[in-house]
Amino acid sequence: MKSILLKGFCLIVLTFSLIGVSAVKAQNINQQNFSSIRVDELSDDQIRQFMKQVEATGLSDTQLEQVAIARGMSTDEVAKLRDRVNRIKTADAKRQQTNQQGNKTIGAKQQQGGRNYTQQSAQDSLRYTNQDSLRMAEKLLAEFKPKIFGADLFRNTNLSFEPNLRLATPQNYVVGPDDQLLIDITGNSEASYQLKVSPEGTINIEYAGVVQVGGMTIEQATARIKSKLATIYSGLRNGSTRLNVAVGDIRSIKVTLVGEVAKPGSYTLPSLATVFNALYASGGPTDNGTFRSIEVVRGNRVVGKLDIYDFLLKGFQTNNIRLQDNDVIRVPTYQTRVEFSGEVKRPYIFETLPNETLADALNFAGGFTERAYSARVKVLQNTSKERKITDVFADQFSTYKPQNGDKYFVEQILERFENRVTINGAVFRPGQFELTSGLTLSQLIKKADGVKEDAFLERGYITRLNPDNSTQLISFDVRKIISGSTADISLMREDVISINSIFDLRDEYRVSIDGEVRSPGTFNYSDNMTVEELVLKAGGFKEGASPNRVEISRRTKSSDVTSTSAVSSEVFQVNINPNLSLSQPGFVLQPFDIVSIRSSTGFEIQKQVKVEGEVLYPGMYTITRKDERVSDILKRAGGFTALAYPEGASLRRPGPPKDTLLTNDITKFKDSIEVLQQQVIRLKRMQQLQSQTTINNSSGLLIDEESTKNEYVGIDLTRILKDPGKKDDIFLEEGDVLYVPKQLQTVKISGEVLSPVTVIYDKSKGFKTYINNGGGFSQRALKKRSYVIYANGSVKTAKKFFFFNNYPSVSPGAEIFVPKKDPAKRVSAAELVGITTGLASLAAIIVSLLK
Repeated sequence: MKSILLKGFCLIVLTFSLIGVSAVKAQNINQQNFSSIRVDELSDDQIRQFMKQVEATGLSDTQLEQVAIARGMSTDEVAKLRDRVNRIKTADAKRQQTNQQGNKTIGAKQQQGGRNYTQQSAQDSLRYTNQDSLRMAEKLLAEFKPKIFGADLFRNTNLSFEPNLRLATPQNYVVGPDDQLLIDITGNSEASYQLKVSPEGTINIEYAGVVQVGGMTIEQATARIKSKLATIYSGLRNGSTRLNVAVGDIRSIKVTLVGEVAKPGSYTLPSLATVFNALYASGGPTDNGTFRSIEVVRGNRVVGKLDIYDFLLKGFQTNNIRLQDNDVIRVPTYQTRVEFSGEVKRPYIFETLPNETLADALNFAGGFTERAYSARVKVLQNTSKERKITDVFADQFSTYKPQNGDKYFVEQILERFENRVTINGAVFRPGQFELTSGLTLSQLIKKADGVKEDAFLERGYITRLNPDNSTQLISFDVRKIISGSTADISLMREDVISINSIFDLRDEYRVSIDGEVRSPGTFNYSDNMTVEELVLKAGGFKEGASPNRVEISRRTKSSDVTSTSAVSSEVFQVNINPNLSLSQPGFVLQPFDIVSIRSSTGFEIQKQVKVEGEVLYPGMYTITRKDERVSDILKRAGGFTALAYPEGASLRRPGPPKDTLLTNDITKFKDSIEVLQQQVIRLKRMQQLQSQTTINNSSGLLIDEESTKNEYVGIDLTRILKDPGKKDDIFLEEGDVLYVPKQLQTVKISGEVLSPVTVIYDKSKGFKTYINNGGGFSQRALKKRSYVIYANGSVKTAKKFFFFNNYPSVSPGAEIFVPKKDPAKRVSAAELVGITTGLASLAAIIVSLLK
């Protein structure tokens, strides 16, 4: 018996557990609560998991957003979720495409080299990544590394130190092998020769013979050629014939650069090349190379020393000599370098010579900037074992000898003034002034062109800086200081004098006007301002304004706080001249008064309604009486046409007016989209009817119309015409639109039916018959909440009679809608665990009791 009970109880527990698990698995996106979701707190993996759940439900993106909003998610979070989903989809698509391309490449390589390719590919990728990172790091470090002055000259791709081969042959040019000499004879005799210098340095002139020119300058070679040709052309002796010798195609020379150059070695250059040309070709000096003493070695002796600073600072090309074949350019290491930082115009590393001083180095750095503290330069020096700081003052600049490794720092001047005083407030020229010897307060006020008319003369104050940088206030009588009737005050550095305006010491005086004026609002108050003047400021009266019983409300400055009936404000009623003329004195206003202009008694503007549809004279109609009703306007419209369907007539009434929408353009726009609005409103009614819990059975549906511009008023036009002037014949209001449709012949069935459809109206059919035309109720149909939307806008829902549903009648043009049942509340995973645990504990207790 115990065994049977135990098995039975365990079976019950197992059954409940399986039901709970099934319930948990059955949960989907539609049942989740989205109100607590914060998209920014979700990881990409959580978003991907959410996307998988959405795909499993079959919902589209638009449907998902609708469900999320319906389940409590804000529109901002929905927008964030949409962006996150789109970004993740894009990233996943790119990653998948990259992986596919990589897999194709790896597969092809694996066929050639086997699995070793995958390992090698990974190593290559890692190596390339490390190399890229190293290059990036080196580039970033180079940006912060101090620059050597002049280094950019040889590393700037925009500069080119190439010899000009189109200039006239210099007279000191030395002729050598492979040079082409152009010899022109003009005058009584004319001849031309183009002769190439042989490796032995000779040229062979026809009829004149061999002439030795190698190693000679052009000037020397010309003299020798002239003496040789004079034996043929006698006119060269008496001047009737002239001789000109120039270099045509110049030869190439080889020079060698050694030492601290970027690319040492031998270079082939044109014979017109100089030291600069060779340095540029080799990349210039390295970071350890000198810019101040570059040597040109020719024939084992130094023939010139080049200082690049002469070119960089002055533009001089001193000792930029023309090179010869087999010259050697030697760039030694630097001897002394110093670095400038701070407020100098060129914060670089500079090289100094033994005879140069700090003043020379400052000149190299371009001198001080306009914000530099030039009285002293801080020097960070290296000693034999540590560092030290030395202050070099301005009178020592010309004698201080820089040492290798010195770092000079030029500070900014202090953000303070040694002779400043300031005056603010109600003076004609406020601002900062020079503190001269013996300057007093009255003198400073005169420097500021005196006080303004609105100055508060009873008191001013000086904010003075104490020696310990604390402040103190010194008050003074402005009137007495100006008149000299009190002792003047001597000013000190950084004194700040403040003289207030009378307007700074009180609230800004304003008055307000509202009601029937053209531009109501708040205006600045002026002394002795009257109501008429304020009306003028507000643009004058509107057409319907009443100048009688103008009301002015005024603040109460003293009220009995102990009395519950104490006066909180004073109210005055006055009559003003409609012409706003000065025939009689006006009511004088006080600051902060509020003026209200009423409308004239009986003043009315025209109000219009619109009649549309199947009437004889559709269009706009003006309401002629306050008690004009629907039946009255229908008579004015001429009655119905032959195809009119009065039972489906509807009255659309505008919602609360909005000032921003009261324009003619928007009115025309509303008229052009009325048909679309009707469809939107009907859809919104259906949605609200589906989700609401309370339905107005008598008149249809209570709908929140804040999101729509119009409201439908359910009317029964047949009853109105049968008994005009009674309760159903309602009064018309401005903006009403009466619509009489054409004879309707269909009925629409929608909502939770198996096949939503529109069918032809049949008077003999009832509610259930039409439902059967739509395939019948679905399993999720909430039958007892089914309702009918009639053509006139009214709604009727099904009613319960004992255990039976009493469904409303159906008329032409009606729409039957069956709402959906609310989903049953599912047991959460935590609740399931609790129930299962409790049942298991109960089972253990029963087993122990049975024992």
